Amino acid sequence: MRAWKRGSLGSIDRRKFVQLCAGSLALSAVGCAPGMDRASARGNKVIVPYTPSMEGPFGLGAPSLLFISLVRFTERGDLEGHLARSWEHSADFRSWTYHLRTDVPWHDGAPVSAHDVKFTLDLLSRPESAQFLPFESIDVLDDWTVAVRSGHGLHYQTQACWPKHLLERLDPRSLYRWDFWTHAVGNGPYRFMRYVPETMVELEANPDYYRGKPRIDRVVLKFSEQAGLTELLSGNVDVMSGNVARFRSENLDPRLRLYYWYEDTSARGIYWQNQHPLFRDPRVRRALTLAINRRELLPVINVPGDVTLVDGPYTLRQLRRGQLPAPLPYDPEQARALLDAAGWHDRDGDGVRERDGQGFRFTAIVFQPPYPTIAQYVQDQFHRVGVHMDLQLLDDSVVTERLKRGAFEAAFATLWGSRWLLDKPSSIGYENPAFFALFQRAKDTADPDEEDRTYRELANIVRADAPVTFLCPKVDLDVVHRRVRGLSSPWRANPVEFMEYLWLEPDGRR
Repeated sequence: MRAWKRGSLGSIDRRKFVQLCAGSLALSAVGCAPGMDRASARGNKVIVPYTPSMEGPFGLGAPSLLFISLVRFTERGDLEGHLARSWEHSADFRSWTYHLRTDVPWHDGAPVSAHDVKFTLDLLSRPESAQFLPFESIDVLDDWTVAVRSGHGLHYQTQACWPKHLLERLDPRSLYRWDFWTHAVGNGPYRFMRYVPETMVELEANPDYYRGKPRIDRVVLKFSEQAGLTELLSGNVDVMSGNVARFRSENLDPRLRLYYWYEDTSARGIYWQNQHPLFRDPRVRRALTLAINRRELLPVINVPGDVTLVDGPYTLRQLRRGQLPAPLPYDPEQARALLDAAGWHDRDGDGVRERDGQGFRFTAIVFQPPYPTIAQYVQDQFHRVGVHMDLQLLDDSVVTERLKRGAFEAAFATLWGSRWLLDKPSSIGYENPAFFALFQRAKDTADPDEEDRTYRELANIVRADAPVTFLCPKVDLDVVHRRVRGLSSPWRANPVEFMEYLWLEPDGRR
């Protein structure tokens, strides 16, 4: 456990602090070893570090490479046919009828049919499934048509479809332990070649893929918790994922490219205990948000500067379509005015505001990296408007437990989409009946247009009340050898997910 006091940034001014944070370690990617040319010497093969989440379909199965789903999303968040060539839905968006393509075979030559879709969804509806998606009904209308009624949402639409003829006799209770996943037969753009336990899976381009054979011939998923800089620069892998936020594109070796993509609708932010005397007034919470230069914060944690800033809950479709409201500006003068209006003034000139004899001082608990860096930056920003914040670094499990109990004044942690409420009544002490009614409406609807409208209303309430402060969306980053082409930030940046769209230029031409 460690506590910091104000002034922990020492005598470094804010501009220099930003420059040092953004540049640290990044220069290590400049002037890399010539061994990276091995990547080009591999020919038409890509090696990608990969971390299986379990010995099952969401780990070794590499769903986007081996299997296809009913539909997938375009960059604008619209549905695009995949296994399904067309569909109809009911007015409430709960009942869908899917008409399947007839030209999609399993990798063993058997046709993919509506029976496979029903088999897969039935598996997912079992309690032992990690997904556990209970359906009201799943009906095969004919070999190429399936009707689904769902009361829980439409997440199943992008679920990989599995082969009934190979799996129906296996015990569904041991779904994630099936030997099938180590030599999976899929229907996607790549097909299984070999599996080396604890080492790798190798796949080859599927010549019978309905969109045509992919342009990259071989894909190796090299099992690794995190491929480091040495692996990438030596040419042993083509991608470095995970903790690569230390890199900035202008500092990379010219043979590398940096791509980012949004994980989901989660964000990095600050939870306020709304029932604490310091934070009961929404003007105070709003002032603290206005006091933070969030755009300047991005390079401090090496997040790309063009990510979209947000101030409230939102849907991925809104983010994809650029339909989010403009974020609150960085406005320290307005922040000071709001604090003045709430009765907080620095009357003794010590740099800290007070009211009724109490100084505006509090302690924020801090999640693990990169939150300490974020918190130190925000600490300095608050000091500039007369607010003193101490920091206490705790283990992640302790922060999570205290958030659930509401045992904190402020907390730097992940805002998990709309789940930052944690429970109802909210453990952050937020009370607004209009918000909770809208939140329930958003959960109950399956109509994407209605969901977007409701989230716009939710965002307006959150902007006014500021029960939490959104700092920046969470993003994943990949550093990729420039011979891998076809990637773009932020909606086609994951090499594994979008491998079928990519191609290689072995000589690394620009």
